[in-house]
Amino acid sequence: MTDLPTLPVLDCDVAIVGAGPAGLMAAEQLTGQGLQVCVFDGKASAGRKFLLAGKGGMNLTHSEVFDDFAQRYGHAATTLTPMLRTWGAEQLRAWAQGLGIATFVGSSGRVFPSDMKAAPLLRAWLARLRAQGVRLLMRHRWQGWDDQGRLCLQTPQGLQPVQVRATLLALGGGSWPQLGSDGAWQALLQARGVDIAALQPANCGFDVQGRTGTGWSTHFQERFAGAPLKNVAITWTQADGSLWQRQGEFVVTASGVEGSLVYAASAVLRDAIALQGQAQFMLNLLPAWAPDKVLAAVQHPRGARSLSNHLKSRLGLDGVKLALLYELLTKEQMQDSATLAHAIQALPVALSRPRPLAEAISSAGGVRWMALDDGLMLRALPGVFCAGEMIDWEAPTGGYLLTACFATGVRAAQGIAAHLAPRA
Repeated sequence: MTDLPTLPVLDCDVAIVGAGPAGLMAAEQLTGQGLQVCVFDGKASAGRKFLLAGKGGMNLTHSEVFDDFAQRYGHAATTLTPMLRTWGAEQLRAWAQGLGIATFVGSSGRVFPSDMKAAPLLRAWLARLRAQGVRLLMRHRWQGWDDQGRLCLQTPQGLQPVQVRATLLALGGGSWPQLGSDGAWQALLQARGVDIAALQPANCGFDVQGRTGTGWSTHFQERFAGAPLKNVAITWTQADGSLWQRQGEFVVTASGVEGSLVYAASAVLRDAIALQGQAQFMLNLLPAWAPDKVLAAVQHPRGARSLSNHLKSRLGLDGVKLALLYELLTKEQMQDSATLAHAIQALPVALSRPRPLAEAISSAGGVRWMALDDGLMLRALPGVFCAGEMIDWEAPTGGYLLTACFATGVRAAQGIAAHLAPRA
């Protein structure tokens, strides 16, 4: 860093570090109030994680009723609820419409652009931001502050000092670091006295604890890694003894499990592993079947047929579902009709650890809420604000992550405007 030349000082009203949804939304709000805004990002282009999220269909938000929507944010629901009331699912859809992007509600209640793509929306948004006067400066990686209190950004041409009246940090969490959210900001803020909860994987996969050791057997891994488990349900016993149960699908990986159904339970499973060293959920391979019907089918005389052919013929169990029974049950358990019938609808799957943060869809942890005031300004650093996934909240997939990023961007913009108003 010291070998690079120092460039002339750049002046602006507000510097936004991070060109993701939270930062760009704040920029839009602030330029609408006549403020000069510069958006900096370490990558070559804006919205890289936004584009990745839309690769399989851009899930913008969710259409469920507000109270249910707000509760998806767990421990942060109370804090986020007022922000979501100001800028939530309804406002997000109207905003997209204003960019010429129509939306629709899918069968699951998720909301998508009519063409299911992220790129047209991002292009229209960036064009509008530039037309409003937002300066987008890419390949500018934040390095903290210089000895004069100015922002310092590393660029290919040298070190760029920036003199500002307010700063918004919207640097993301720690997932998908290759897209820019690498969590490097943690050390910079901790050195300035900001209280930060350690980043953890959220909406993540897990490694399994197999019957004979960590991970799947070689045979199972080689044959079924990547295989989807469809029309299944998982049940998890929560700390208070109540049952968490949901139906859907997930995927067997080389070392464990991942996919939508696993992601939905990932927060409680991750926290249980942290407390107990292991977590276990019950897998129902036939959730549409009554238990007595499953037992009757297992006990039905099979004659000369093998057990595998019998289970396929009577219950439709084959492929990865059948293989899981052999993988996780002993020979004695497979031969006992009552035990096997019970396991088909309550197969214990033990998890040893979450997959690394870099592989997760999102992250938990970050700047603690108590370190921020109501306008999302850092109490330890007056004039410096935070938004998006770098704050300590998490949510399941389904549009909740993106909606809260937008909502915190709006709130931070309001906080910045209020902070600057007396000096205007």
